[in-house]
Amino acid sequence: QLQASGGGLVQAGGSLRLSCAASGRTFSNYAMGWFRQAPGKEREFVATIGWTSGNTYYEDSVKGRFTISRDNAKNTVYLQMNSLKPEDTAVYYCAAAVGTLRTVWAGIVDYWGKGTLVTVSS
Repeated sequence: QLQASGGGLVQAGGSLRLSCAASGRTFSNYAMGWFRQAPGKEREFVATIGWTSGNTYYEDSVKGRFTISRDNAKNTVYLQMNSLKPEDTAVYYCAAAVGTLRTVWAGIVDYWGKGTLVTVSS
C-alpha cells in the first residue's frame, strides 16, 4: 500500500527526491515518515511529518539538507535530499502511523513501504 521510488546513484553533493505513493486507502490522517537502513546497520529514523504539513521533525544528521513534505490530495509523501553524502547511502523506506510525529520517530508504524536504494558516491 506504500510504494517508495526515486532512489538511484548520485555523486556526493548531489540531490535526489524520493516519493512514496499510497494506495488502497487514504493516509491523510496518518503521520508519515522516512527511515533508512545502511548495509550492516539497523534501520534508523530519518524524518517525519504530521497530518498537515505544518509539523516536521528530522534526525540530526539530515537537518538542513533533507526536507519532508506531503500532498494529501495525491496521497503521496516526499523526501527532498540535498547535499548528499556517502554516509547517506542506504535503502530508504516510507512509513505511516496512526499517531503523532513522536509515534513515527519511535518506530511504532502501522504500514511500511518497500524500500528504494540510494547510493551516494564519493
